[in-house]
Amino acid sequence: MRVWKQTVKLAFFGLLVVVLTPAITFAAQSSSNSYQVNEVFFGSGGELNACSGSYCSKQSAGETAVGNTASTNFQAQGGFNTNREPYIEFTVGTTNVDLGTMTPTTTKTTTATFSVKSYLSNGYTVTSTSDTPKNNTYHMAAITIPSASQVGTEQFGINLVANTLPTTFGADPTQGPDTSFGFGQVAVDYSSPNIYKYVKDDTIALSTASSSYTNYTISYLFNISNVTPGGTYSLEHDLVATATY
Repeated sequence: MRVWKQTVKLAFFGLLVVVLTPAITFAAQSSSNSYQVNEVFFGSGGELNACSGSYCSKQSAGETAVGNTASTNFQAQGGFNTNREPYIEFTVGTTNVDLGTMTPTTTKTTTATFSVKSYLSNGYTVTSTSDTPKNNTYHMAAITIPSASQVGTEQFGINLVANTLPTTFGADPTQGPDTSFGFGQVAVDYSSPNIYKYVKDDTIALSTASSSYTNYTISYLFNISNVTPGGTYSLEHDLVATATY
């Protein structure tokens, strides 16, 4: 008699964030032999650097317009409190999940969260760079073509949207503070509810423009078959966020 005890532990360790800060020469908008001005504003009340002997601040009183404006070749950030240094910010939520014992007659699901913000960029990509869950040298079979859950068939897959099958779990991306500032989106193969996929090095999320933060939820799906080797399976899921400039 064979006893199947597949315990899947999701350990989100070593999430790798790639921050690309290019060498950029900023042209002064107004300059002389001794001085230059790199940022200016139009209006009253705002001040980029209001300083005393010990403290400095930025003031935004009288600000009338904020946000991004762009053409094919150029973009600008409106508002008094803007910085000229491009950057990418990547924040990880869930770090450790234990799914317990799996059987061939049930499906296991769980979620993890992350957010991405990219400033003064041409967008970003988030790629998934890990192998599938591993038990010693055995790796769980991945869903390589977007597919639905099949109980009794060995499957590992993800998407980044809200699902209703095989259960209600996951969430659609949310933009912060709203859709006027955040432009992140889910890659096509991972954007359909109740459809899952996993291919190493796939892009799973992206933005095509400079973006405020977008909150993403990864939905994980696990199925095993009658011949899936018993044991403890673990996943260390590495995500790589890369900005383009």
